[in-house]
Amino acid sequence: MPLTQPEPSAVSSGSAQLTVEIVSGQSAVTSAYASSPLKLLTPRSRGESVWGYTSSFGGGFVAGDETRLDLRIGEGARCFLGTQASTKIYRNPSRRACGHRTRAAVAENALLVFAPDPVQPFANSSYAQRQEFQMDAGAGLVLVDWFTSGRAARGERWEFNRFQSGNDVFLSGERIFMDSILLDSTDEVIASSHRAGRFNCFALLLLVGEPLQSAVASLLDAISVRPVERSAALVASASPVRHGAILRVAGESVEEVGRELHHHLKFIAPLLGDDPWRRKW
Repeated sequence: MPLTQPEPSAVSSGSAQLTVEIVSGQSAVTSAYASSPLKLLTPRSRGESVWGYTSSFGGGFVAGDETRLDLRIGEGARCFLGTQASTKIYRNPSRRACGHRTRAAVAENALLVFAPDPVQPFANSSYAQRQEFQMDAGAGLVLVDWFTSGRAARGERWEFNRFQSGNDVFLSGERIFMDSILLDSTDEVIASSHRAGRFNCFALLLLVGEPLQSAVASLLDAISVRPVERSAALVASASPVRHGAILRVAGESVEEVGRELHHHLKFIAPLLGDDPWRRKW
């Protein structure tokens, strides 16, 4: 059953919902809403694929902001979900709860490309995000999850208090992938050589599901023949996971990491009907 838009009084603060279904042979938005401070834009609401973007008032998270996004991609539908820009996490010396949660359901033969811009934690900020993806048999998921050292150009490298990100992927109710990262300044200096070191950006790219098996094979082949250079400005590794593959990238430059991701995501354009990163990278 399609989700319906609730009454305004029932919408909790900082929540958003997007439902995409096949209507007359095309992917279409059938339900969408958001409440402050979260914003949801759908510039392409109907076509070969739906494109949606999340944002927030002020361009980021301040102390106490906790938001939630619920996605539902109906059988056979295709959706790209990104962000307007990097998600900025503003100063939070008091370490008040600040975070975001995404829950997505991807039906049979549907495709979700979940590719936000990187999270950029400012000095003295704290942030936690959790993302859960429930896939039916035959569904496909492209997941990008990445974060930066902060405002490196201003000398703020890895000076946030705490950053946490977790991803769980389920296929037909069974967990097939789990990833979690926690960087806490109370453990040790995050910029130390055996933690973040010289790198300013870390990224994860996950490809899972039957529709993406050719892309999975191409990714693994491409990385397997790449030489490993000592003290390289960008390092990438790939490995198979159940029903897919994962790529991890570490780079001294955020832009270089973005270009590396885009290189491995070129197969997306034919699936979506266009390249959502064409004007960016």
